[in-house]
Amino acid sequence: MKDAVGHGRALVVGLGIAGIATALRLRQVGWEPVLVERAAARRSSGYFIMLFGTGIASARRLGVLEAIPDRSSPQLAAFEVNRAGRRSPGMSPANLPGKPRLVLRGDIEQALFSALPGDVEIRYSTVPTHITQDDSAAEVTLHDTASGATVTERFDLVVGADGMRSTVRRLAFGPEDHLHPLNYMIGATVLDKPIEGFRQDQGLVLAESGRSAWIFPFSDHTPGLLFSYRTDDIDAEFTRPPIESIRAAFGPQPSGVLLENLFTAFEQAPDHLFDSVHQVKMPRWHRGRVVLVGDAAWCVTLYAGMGASSGMAGGELLGTMLQRHPGDLPGALRSWEARMRPFIQTEQDSALIMRRLFTPHDRKERIMRSAMLRLMHAPVIGRTMGRMMNGADMKNKTFDVAAV
Repeated sequence: MKDAVGHGRALVVGLGIAGIATALRLRQVGWEPVLVERAAARRSSGYFIMLFGTGIASARRLGVLEAIPDRSSPQLAAFEVNRAGRRSPGMSPANLPGKPRLVLRGDIEQALFSALPGDVEIRYSTVPTHITQDDSAAEVTLHDTASGATVTERFDLVVGADGMRSTVRRLAFGPEDHLHPLNYMIGATVLDKPIEGFRQDQGLVLAESGRSAWIFPFSDHTPGLLFSYRTDDIDAEFTRPPIESIRAAFGPQPSGVLLENLFTAFEQAPDHLFDSVHQVKMPRWHRGRVVLVGDAAWCVTLYAGMGASSGMAGGELLGTMLQRHPGDLPGALRSWEARMRPFIQTEQDSALIMRRLFTPHDRKERIMRSAMLRLMHAPVIGRTMGRMMNGADMKNKTFDVAAV
């Protein structure tokens, strides 16, 4: 244990973007990270992501930006469509104010993973089952679900980067789940071919009251598909196969050829994400020697478009604060949280606004959505909205101070 001299051994739970970014930054500042992952192997799949200014800056400081492909292009097009297939000009993500980088989740995870030094320990099929801590260390019991073996080890720091339904959060902060439902569901996948009638570089949005379907195009990859819909009973959505819940959400009207093609594409996809939409809201993200990062701590939701960016930025800033507060773990965690919170609060608030763009709740929000789309094409107002989406001045300043 090396905490007295400013370095130490850290357990990082979760091999997603936030977890890998945290482990990478910890190693860069002299810590010894140990990564554990519930799955038996690293996941290679992932859905559509927009990487805005904060995420791009963080990836650059972590040294991985050049390894993350930019799948955007000015030639990407998008259409607003209805069930009958009627098209009108739409908003291409590639042409959003701020010019985000369009990527797949797996692109970022691979870039971060490849940057990890080869001697960083990674244990798959491993979950924490118990955490106790005192002034000198955190003791964590780890269970290998493949072999059945259990071991208890001491760490200077435990980082929970294990997602919205975090096990670390439950073990260290108590049984309250801290999940705040938005009463929406999402179904996302990456297609193996474009939707019939659309080129690979063409996207679409079918937005109705309480439900929407999106095709996100890439310049050099098959498109991503996203369903988003409102529900009054989240638990009921998980009682049947995802495609059945999605079909029911778009009923009882006839689906039409286009929507039926989207249903079929989702159903036949080899891998998909189907989940409820929640934000995580907590009075604090650290307790003693345990700290939460990414969705485990805040979960801004995909509607904010900043999940990957905030996960990378949170992990990067955590390592930087540990470096700037050698031998003072409490001070480092306090400084880290104080700098992260304004940024995260802004993004959580933004998600509630941007959800209307993704899926209007009712007829009133459909009208507001149409007005928002028109404003985004207006030169002056569009630039203002672009700064909001690309990272407002406050956000950029928050993370500029993390650079070393």
